[in-house]
Amino acid sequence: MFPDKIYYEPAALGYELGIFLKDKFSDVPWVEIGNHNNIEPLRSNSNKEFARMKRYLIIGIRKTHKYEPNHKVSDFLVPFTSSGCSAMCLYCYLVCNYNKCSYLRLFVNREQMMDKLLKKANSSPNDLTFEIGSNSDLVLENTITGNLEWTIKNFAQNDKGFITFPTKFAMVEPFLKLDHRGRTIMRMSVNPQFIIQKAEIGTSSLKNRIKALNIMCDAGYKVGLLIAPVILVDDWMAQYSELIEQLSDELSDKVKKEIFIEIIFMTYSYVHRAINSEAFPNAIELYDKTLMTGRGRGKYCYRDHIRKQSEQFLREQISQKLGNIPIIYVV
Repeated sequence: MFPDKIYYEPAALGYELGIFLKDKFSDVPWVEIGNHNNIEPLRSNSNKEFARMKRYLIIGIRKTHKYEPNHKVSDFLVPFTSSGCSAMCLYCYLVCNYNKCSYLRLFVNREQMMDKLLKKANSSPNDLTFEIGSNSDLVLENTITGNLEWTIKNFAQNDKGFITFPTKFAMVEPFLKLDHRGRTIMRMSVNPQFIIQKAEIGTSSLKNRIKALNIMCDAGYKVGLLIAPVILVDDWMAQYSELIEQLSDELSDKVKKEIFIEIIFMTYSYVHRAINSEAFPNAIELYDKTLMTGRGRGKYCYRDHIRKQSEQFLREQISQKLGNIPIIYVV
């Protein structure tokens, strides 16, 4: 059962959600901490402890509420109800940012976050779109807190703005009967099943992700599709050609008419390689020095000419098999 242990800020128990979680996990050891951002017993662990730390849950109060402008699928990136994840994607950018501290952190002051969200939405003459899932997977988090259900219902009471989030999970049943009023955009992240099995450990299968996208669209939600991150494994052309073929076969006609596509190529880092080599010694090697080059401090990305050729291939496959679905950006 998840979690194995909970680290918590005592002030979190002064919130409704904190009380709910204390009752829900009353049979789990609770360890008091001073700051969810700096848990020294965990920071000092070795890399090989990474997977075990994913079994921990951290509960605190979010203190950072700064919105960052974004010009892809949203107007702003919004710090929201969680950060980190209990899944173990080998390339996760949160691991790059937080090193070993990418365990799931839950923030109980959701009313404060919602209040700011609504005020920002109502302050604009135009509908703004807010990315609330850039630091965590909110569908996964919802299985623990119910926060995404709460968020969709409360935001829908407003007459302005949209919220959006990406996910690699298929547990969407709690959202199907909510009165969302078309104010929520779910974007499903997909990859070939081989890559899901080898590099997106603990996430939903491709087939179940496609089913979830179809039923969310049937329930009236706005939906999008991320092909992300594109990972150039040895037989990547065959893998991604098969992926797009499966999308063509299994996405509903309604989804195909309504979705947009985002394409994101993988970036990797020295931190990922160090952690993965110790925590997952038998895992697939994602770094390829023949294809990748340094970008910034300790980061790797695909070489420009390789990325451009790969993008052209994906665009051709999408055009041939999915038609004129808009690709809104490629990075």
